[in-house]
Amino acid sequence: MILDKNIIAEHNDQLLADHKRRFDFLAADIPNVEAVLDKLVAFNIAIPSWALGTGGTRFGRFSGGGEPRSLEEKIDDVGLLHALNRSSNSISLHIPWDIPGNTAAIIEHAKQHGLHFDAVNSNTFQDQPNQALSYKHGSLHHTDKGVRQLAIDHNIEVIKYGEALGSKALSVWLADGSSFPGQINMRNAFNNTHESLQAIYDALPEDWKVLIEYKPYEPYFYSTTIGDWGQSYLLASKLGKKATTLVDLGHHLPNTNIEQIVALLLSEGKLGGFHFNDSKYGDDDLTTGSINPYKLFLIFNELVEGLDAKGINHATGLSWMIDESHNIKDPLEDLLMAVEAIKISYAQALIVDTPALKAAQAENDVVVAEGLLQHAYRTDVRALVAEARLRAGAALNPVKLYRDAAVRSTLIGERGANTVATGL
Repeated sequence: MILDKNIIAEHNDQLLADHKRRFDFLAADIPNVEAVLDKLVAFNIAIPSWALGTGGTRFGRFSGGGEPRSLEEKIDDVGLLHALNRSSNSISLHIPWDIPGNTAAIIEHAKQHGLHFDAVNSNTFQDQPNQALSYKHGSLHHTDKGVRQLAIDHNIEVIKYGEALGSKALSVWLADGSSFPGQINMRNAFNNTHESLQAIYDALPEDWKVLIEYKPYEPYFYSTTIGDWGQSYLLASKLGKKATTLVDLGHHLPNTNIEQIVALLLSEGKLGGFHFNDSKYGDDDLTTGSINPYKLFLIFNELVEGLDAKGINHATGLSWMIDESHNIKDPLEDLLMAVEAIKISYAQALIVDTPALKAAQAENDVVVAEGLLQHAYRTDVRALVAEARLRAGAALNPVKLYRDAAVRSTLIGERGANTVATGL
């Protein structure tokens, strides 16, 4: 489904007067409003191919109908999201779930929607049909060198697919770990992982980077071989300048200070990218900003400060991507909500009075420092984000237009009510 520009224009015309009133009121209190808007327009977040269908739990999966049946249809759905918000101009593929058949045709299909390909993701957390050896007891950390080589070869294959598509990064998340004491030799497992990653790193093109993800538990529950940001940072440091750490907001133990992790990784030049989501208890993969929007703002405050300190472009300096999987929401509505929440937190971080904050920090004035952050967070910047969308040619209210245009019903009519997205 392609959303006609006239439909977007008509939608915006209906909401324009109310939007202008809200925006003008807000803009009067933001001295650098045009610079903020330029940054908001430029800031895009990649959409993962696996989030376009209804997710699930081990208890069940309930399809909403009209799910993409092929890579082409996944690209169509991301193109639809990008038409609605002009903030989702790339797609991140998971291999082998999304192996392109005709690479040239896939690239051209993406270009028609104004899209490019973000990081490619490998998969060694499940066995594929007719796979010679099993990942049941791990992949890159496995005791069997043959299994490790199988996982290495797969990652190198993913790099080649990415090269053909114009991607510039490989994202690696390992399920490797143990569920019982004594199950593995932890030192050997870590060393095997380093050796395996080195072989993958050596196969990276010169202008690529590898993003090393971490997670403290699941699917194993006693130890995870890359269990936290320190282990990821250690591996990235051992590998070289093209290796960085990937922060997934759900991959932390409860109450972890993620904003401090971000600050330190940025300082060391080892923060590679983000997977955005939200959680109440663990790796819940809930809509970004749905549970703890203040924490998301605090993370962005450290990101903006750290990126500026390093002279790094906000939009292109890191890999920004959503990583959510839902069982009860329309996946496209969920992704529109997530992008909105991310841009709101980013906008709030951009309007922090940085000179005043630094002065308060230098004077150890805790009350003023906290108050400056609270003021930015409590400022309703939705009209600012909407204005950035308007200037980029997107919808003032993407979710409303999505529903008014009956997008899900149209997709069900085109694809059927019982389709299941590839890879899920």
